[in-house]
Amino acid sequence: MKRVLFIAHHRLDRAPGQRYRFEQYFDWFKENGIECVLSNLLDEEDDRNLYKRRNYWNKFKIALKSWSKRRKDLKRIKDFDLVVIYREAKITRGIGFEKRASKMGVPMLFDFDDAIWVKDMSAGNKWLSFLKSSNKIQRILPLCSHVTAGNKYLAAYASQFNDNVSIVPSTIDCTKYVPLGRSSDKITIGWVGSHTTVKHFELVINVYKKLLKTYGEKIEFKVIGDPLYENKELGIVGEPWCNEKEVELFNSIDIGVMPLEEDAWTKGKCGMKGLLYMSVGKPAVMSAVGMNCEIVSHGKDGYVPVGEDEWYSVLSELIENESLRKEVGEQARTTILERFSTVSQQDYLLEIYQKAMGVKPEEMLVPQPVNPNPKVELTAELDSVA
Repeated sequence: MKRVLFIAHHRLDRAPGQRYRFEQYFDWFKENGIECVLSNLLDEEDDRNLYKRRNYWNKFKIALKSWSKRRKDLKRIKDFDLVVIYREAKITRGIGFEKRASKMGVPMLFDFDDAIWVKDMSAGNKWLSFLKSSNKIQRILPLCSHVTAGNKYLAAYASQFNDNVSIVPSTIDCTKYVPLGRSSDKITIGWVGSHTTVKHFELVINVYKKLLKTYGEKIEFKVIGDPLYENKELGIVGEPWCNEKEVELFNSIDIGVMPLEEDAWTKGKCGMKGLLYMSVGKPAVMSAVGMNCEIVSHGKDGYVPVGEDEWYSVLSELIENESLRKEVGEQARTTILERFSTVSQQDYLLEIYQKAMGVKPEEMLVPQPVNPNPKVELTAELDSVA
């Protein structure tokens, strides 16, 4: 039995990023002879303290605990055949763990799904921005034997610092995320996110207002994930997120929206909001930014409108045409099953891990890779992310 140590911030099933990148593969890995061990920094109490404003003493204690935790990880690294670091080992700017781990003879794989070289701090931790380093990832990447990135943009960046980069998209467990059906007198245009990202929902607020003026009682808007959000003009009172009801929440809308600004941070996004809408058979309408344009074929399994006029046109067509919503939603589900489900990527990811651990070819499961190594095809994109 091979053993893999996963280095991450959050406990099991706490952070969507960890779940969609590696946690939901743990059972699959075990079936194929790989034991997975997660070493997380934060517990429930730490979560509450970390994202509160000020709260300096408790945040200092979290830092102390994280240093102690990673020292213990270093002492046991040789008990493992591979170390997978998700984004970073510690929250602060130092890379002491990564440096020491890279010298201990155990292969180290780095995985990321955001443009983490761009500073993006929560409101409660803006004052801690000096602890973050924009070049931290540049210093970590050369230390690793392999890198897995969530999209081409991220892989292009990583390829500047490491020759062994593979694109592995974030994926969805489609045995869990399924269409449940829905009956309602109103057509619901929905957005799912958090209080830190609800600003994106409002990027096309003029479109929502125009739609409400045109269709009135025929439509409604829903914001899920920020219970404090309110927009009286649109009749929105935000709903809280609930892990136990996540599939129901995504099924509670008819059309999913994902507006985004185009900047260095959003270009690195992996389109999870749109993928989740699509997984339950909902038409996703997403800004034509970054990976969104790779996920959908405009007008077939989703939409990537440009400008407010096109946003209004697309949403109007979906509101007026029930059969179109159904057709696009069904095709969206097919796209997820074929390209962005755990099943579609599990063989490929297993192969990457086995190769990183030095498993002999004759002992490996040898699947047909879903994604080619991106080094050649990404060459032309390097200038845009350097």
